[in-house]
Amino acid sequence: SALDTENERIVQEALDQVSKGRTTIVIAHRLSTIQNSDRICVLRRGNIVESGKHDELLTRKGYYYRLAQTRH
Repeated sequence: SALDTENERIVQEALDQVSKGRTTIVIAHRLSTIQNSDRICVLRRGNIVESGKHDELLTRKGYYYRLAQTRH
């Protein structure tokens, strides 16, 4: 969370590279970290409340959507 924009981009590119062709579990503080994921599981109080791709989750306007709105 303390990364500047440039270093965040570098870390994101590295994560994308090492994740290719692999199952990767990422616990994200920033939603931008997981936007390109094949599947996002949204946890709330220890339970999965939504699952899908970034755009799908935004379209549903559920909990993930509300999280995204509070980040902007």
